[in-house]
Amino acid sequence: MTTEKPPFAGFEVLLITGMSGAGRSHAADSMEDMGWYVVDNMPPRLLVPLVDMMTSAGSSLHRLAAVIDVRSRSYFDDLSAVLSHLDDLGVRCRILFLDASDQVLVKRYESVRRPHPLQGSGRLIDGIHEERRLLGGLKERADMVIDTSNLSIHQLSTRLYEMVLGSGPTTVGVHIMSFGFKYGLPIDADFVADVRFLPNPYWVPELRDLNGHDGPVRDYVMASKGAKEFLDAYTTAILTALSGYAREDKHYVTIAFGCTGGQHRSVAMADALAARLRSRGMEVTVSARELPHRSRG
Repeated sequence: MTTEKPPFAGFEVLLITGMSGAGRSHAADSMEDMGWYVVDNMPPRLLVPLVDMMTSAGSSLHRLAAVIDVRSRSYFDDLSAVLSHLDDLGVRCRILFLDASDQVLVKRYESVRRPHPLQGSGRLIDGIHEERRLLGGLKERADMVIDTSNLSIHQLSTRLYEMVLGSGPTTVGVHIMSFGFKYGLPIDADFVADVRFLPNPYWVPELRDLNGHDGPVRDYVMASKGAKEFLDAYTTAILTALSGYAREDKHYVTIAFGCTGGQHRSVAMADALAARLRSRGMEVTVSARELPHRSRG
């Protein structure tokens, strides 16, 4: 005799709620970075149809994070009924409640010069107290509570990674590109390395019509005086920076290598750095911006 699994077994829902100004929007961004499908300002009664749609459509997304703004009794009643129904369906559902002290919330609202949504014609602190009263029961029901009073947005992101994944953000997606200075600097690069100090393969007749992806050009560039020493030192510097970026919640980095025309030296060095980072288990993509151009490399 076999027991059928609930229809939505394996589907996860995280409800993000809490005090206005406590970091719900940043929490949603962090969940999206972790691969969750995120919906903001979701009425609780729409959760079940959305879960049903995501499942029946054969989507590979089985983790939904919904920001719930519960400020009325009717919303709270809807949420209680929805949570019970999701449990019956076999959906793993958790509540994340973000909180902060009244003093911190006042300071945050004053810094953005916006009224509290429950303030009405009263004082800012009145709106905060009313929201705290309305959310008292939901906070008690929450699976996870984070007080963001003394947390930076980066520290909040790290806490979320630890609570959801069991570890903090330790990886950074890296894109390495090559370019030619004669065509302009890339505007989105976090690091720019100028490798025009290396001998130019353009002036070697048998290498001129090749590019840095080709073995003969790669070998020529990497055998040039100073190439290996530069790459060794640059790799060390990049690894140090990537480690720091992971701690500071920056998960995407673009590194650019430039030479005169972007055909030879920069392409070979970009490939060489990519190989070194991949050997350390990092996710790296590579592009060569100027390869459609045929000019001095």
